Amino acid sequence: MKTDAKSLTLGPGESKALLIVQERGEEASFDIRLEEGASLRLVLLSLAGCCRNSISVELAGRGASCRLAGLALPKDEEKMSCSVELVHSVPECHSTQLFKSLVDGRATYCFDGLIRVAPDAQKTEAYQASHNLLLSEQARADSRPQLEIYADDVKCSHGATVGRLNPDELFYLRSRGIREDDAKLLQQLAFASEVMETIEDPALREEMLRKVEARLRKS
Repeated sequence: MKTDAKSLTLGPGESKALLIVQERGEEASFDIRLEEGASLRLVLLSLAGCCRNSISVELAGRGASCRLAGLALPKDEEKMSCSVELVHSVPECHSTQLFKSLVDGRATYCFDGLIRVAPDAQKTEAYQASHNLLLSEQARADSRPQLEIYADDVKCSHGATVGRLNPDELFYLRSRGIREDDAKLLQQLAFASEVMETIEDPALREEMLRKVEARLRKS
């Protein structure tokens, strides 16, 4: 298994977009620091193999912002996980996290997410969401979102869901003459679309959408 470990600092006012695509089973570890006014957009696509990922971000300068998004598609007996630690060290910073998984076969997915707000980090805005769909009876997904807030003038929230494809939506699509397999694929692509939309480059987003659809069609 290949390990990709990166340490990154964004200086004052610097902006960066990162897209990480995993198709063979890898470990990725990121330790990122954002200075004043810096902005980071990171999208993690775990498409195949056994993937174990760790992301640590510190918002260390006033006005820094961070947007993290991820999509995991484990199947068969693959195991995927993602651990995120996001630290707000100073006031007036903003972060959002959106991680989703579609789990099939006997695969497992685990998300651990921690938002820590330091005592001096007033006017923080931090949001975290983890949503998972199980596509088989044997599939498993675990989400453990956490908040540690030591400041009192903040806006923070987190949420996690684990569910299955909506039978009412499936019935509606089937009633319109769509085959069951195609209807289920449409449901899965719709679920994944919120993460895919965070890829800002249109051509790159379309390329990644084709990879996601190809992976789901093999399920």
